[in-house]
This record gives sequence, structure tokens and C-alpha cells, in this order.
Amino acid sequence: MLRGEKVGLRARHDEDVPILRTELYDDVVNSSRAESGPWRPIAPGSKDPRLVADDTAEGHVPFSVVELDGGTLVGTATLWGIDNHHRSAHIGLGMLPTSRGKGYGTDVVAVLCHYGFVVRGLQRLQIETLADNVAMLRSAERNGFVREGVLRSSAWVMGEFLDEVVLGLLARDWKPEPKA
Repeated sequence: MLRGEKVGLRARHDEDVPILRTELYDDVVNSSRAESGPWRPIAPGSKDPRLVADDTAEGHVPFSVVELDGGTLVGTATLWGIDNHHRSAHIGLGMLPTSRGKGYGTDVVAVLCHYGFVVRGLQRLQIETLADNVAMLRSAERNGFVREGVLRSSAWVMGEFLDEVVLGLLARDWKPEPKA
């Protein structure tokens, strides 16, 4: 398990799947805002890659996010679009509704940075998020990500076009939190 200050990132367990389906993916608005396509239901037992980890997918590493104090599932995190030639990847995360506003997102981004830069040896990490996703923007910027641009009206979400912000962080600019 990869450990942060508050959370750990571990492999997806079978018992995580029904919770993530119900709490994240069955929420039409949340799922529509988080995905790059329209919401669609996920059937029980589905092998949908948003829920069930495929250990053979080289460019996609999904994690379940758990509280260090007690091991409760609090969300999901992913390093995706991993490009070993250019040594880059994208970060994604989703916190369960009851776990939002507790600083977990900032910690998840920090742990994903450690995984990307230290474990995987990547040069660049990137985040794309909706311009009104204040929590994600704050989590990214607290970890050193820089706003690199705005993609105007690039996301179709629940009947309207929304702007997306692109943030990037280079390995040379990353400042990991010192471990106590």
C-alpha cells in the first residue's frame, strides 16, 4: 500500500466494487462531471474498467483509497494514460460523498505524485478538471501543479458546455512532503 498523511492507496478489492458503483458511478451528476463521456448505468457484476481493475492494462493503474486510521474505503484514484516513451501520465480521483471536504483529495494527489515520479520514474503528471471543480483545483495546486491552460467549452456535462482546466507538474518542480 502507498501511504500518505491521511490515506492509503491500495489495489481494488472485490468488496470495494459495490460501494464505488453505488456511491460514485450510480450518481448521474457526479459521474457525468467526472467522466469524459455520457453517464451510463453499470450493471451488477459488470467488468467495467472504472470498477474492476485489469492488472494487464499497462497504461492504467487504478487504486482504492482508504483511510489510514481504520481502513475505510473513501474513494478511488487512478494514474491513467501512462506513456512510457514520453514518461508522462494523467491523474484522476473520486471521493465518496461522505469523504469530501476532509483533505483526502490533497493527500491522494500527493501519493499519486510519489507513485508517478518515484515508483514509475515519470517526468510529467497532468490533471484535467472542470473549471468549477474548486476542490480538485485546490488539491492540485497545493501539490505544486501549475495551471497551464483553459479548454473553453470543451466538456458537455448535463446539458451544457463547461470549461476545463489543464494543470501540469514536472518531476523537477515536485516538492514531496518530508516524512516525519
